[in-house]
Amino acid sequence: MKKNLLILLSLFLISLFAYTNAWAVREGGSFVFCAPYGGDVFSLDMHRTGNTQDYIVGLNIHRSLYKWDASQNKPVPELATEIKTTDGGQTYIVTLRKNIKFHNGRGMTADDIIYSYNRIMNPKTASSATAYVKPIKGAADVQAGKATAISGLSKIDDYTLKIEMENPTELGYLLYKIETAIIPKEEVVSKGERFGSAPVGCGPFKFSKWVKGSEIVLEKFDDYYEEGRPYLDKLVYKIMPEGSARDMSFRAKELDANLLGGAQYQVYQKDPELSGNMVEVAEMYTRLVGFNMNYKPFTDKRVRQAFNYALNSELIIKKLLKNKAFRATSFLPSTSPAFNPKLAPYEYNVEKAKKLMAEAGYADGFDLEIIGTNSQSYGVRVIEAIIPFLKKINIRVKPQQLEGGMLSQRLIKGDYQAFIWSLESGPDPLVALNRFDSKTLPSAGNYVAYSNPEFDKYLDLARKTGNQTQKLVYLTKADAFLHADAPLWFFNYNKAIIAYQPWVHGIKPVAIEMMLQDFTNLWLDETSPRANVK
Repeated sequence: MKKNLLILLSLFLISLFAYTNAWAVREGGSFVFCAPYGGDVFSLDMHRTGNTQDYIVGLNIHRSLYKWDASQNKPVPELATEIKTTDGGQTYIVTLRKNIKFHNGRGMTADDIIYSYNRIMNPKTASSATAYVKPIKGAADVQAGKATAISGLSKIDDYTLKIEMENPTELGYLLYKIETAIIPKEEVVSKGERFGSAPVGCGPFKFSKWVKGSEIVLEKFDDYYEEGRPYLDKLVYKIMPEGSARDMSFRAKELDANLLGGAQYQVYQKDPELSGNMVEVAEMYTRLVGFNMNYKPFTDKRVRQAFNYALNSELIIKKLLKNKAFRATSFLPSTSPAFNPKLAPYEYNVEKAKKLMAEAGYADGFDLEIIGTNSQSYGVRVIEAIIPFLKKINIRVKPQQLEGGMLSQRLIKGDYQAFIWSLESGPDPLVALNRFDSKTLPSAGNYVAYSNPEFDKYLDLARKTGNQTQKLVYLTKADAFLHADAPLWFFNYNKAIIAYQPWVHGIKPVAIEMMLQDFTNLWLDETSPRANVK
């Protein structure tokens, strides 16, 4: 009996070892991903591009002072061992890592941080990242041409930096953006405009080649500061804006991972081989209809609430969007640190909507023009889907399709009755909700011209407290107040999905933008057809 038990125990230990060893992290191989947005990459100079397509690639070439940690769902220091503040976010002392190297072999110092932020604010750079550096004291003066250097940046020594802010600010929510990448001055000076097509950063992968309109190839940087990282030898981005082409390549095992659209998501969910290898996340973008608060029917909160009650959002998401969305509760998404899971979304209740309309004096309804783009997820197609629902409460909807730039201009001017769009709702909940502060102009994002002293009160309390837990309490209350006051139809939060091959390990649910994948820790097991490619 004992002999049999020993045999069984031995077999168990052998199988356990084999299982553990099979899934041990494996170095090497080539990972083929996609750059799915629009056409070709424009520039790999992160200071001189505003395209997400470029950031997808640039994220693994470059590094910023902070990085977005998908596991913690917040920004954390990247190039620093310690970042301290003693006055609630007005002044920061940054202690830099001493083992950061650029791809040209030179070590990074505090001078590189100062150079990079000054370059961003220099009007000649025309950077899209100025909003993230501008809160630093004196940065606005550089942008306006009144100064040549940011006064709030000072070098204490080669690896210690002092950053002074104009107002108390959470620095991480500004300087995690890859648009604020730290770059070597000598490479920019020597290459000029060519820096964007032959970049040098300090990230886990170094630039290798760029075949315009086809692919960008990156190679492992052996002197990356994290010992043993990255695991991959090579990272390849295929320029693939067409979903059908990506799907074919993924099924042919030519792509190791693929961003899914609504139709693909529905098919993949039903496929037993594909459904188990998907990562999805509620991205920090809220799809909504915004009401012009100066258009008479919408000055009454009951009309705005009736609009929300009249729409079967879950059915629209299921039928029209193929379930590629999460039902919205209020403005802040479920991945926001200030999201309240106990707050219920508006129920579908036509009778309640009719009652509210009658109480507001609009039992006979009114005519309503809603402007939007041709987006399949948050455009005129959605407006056409809600027409029959709103007809039941006598709101007669006429959709008007506009190009994105024209839509933006109409919103800034207040030249609309209602609009449908997708608005950024994270990652910093204070910044996201500040859009609706009465002091925020339409040109700064308060397109509905929302103004309510009670809502502003919660934001002011959140700004003044130095206690982060209490700050989130105030912001949660502000979001709940916005929900009740209903200046919007809260439609959905984008559900972003990446499907991956079974040999891929390390795809993360990145709430700020699913395609901004940091591949430092991604690895391929031995079943990959590219496991040994270098």
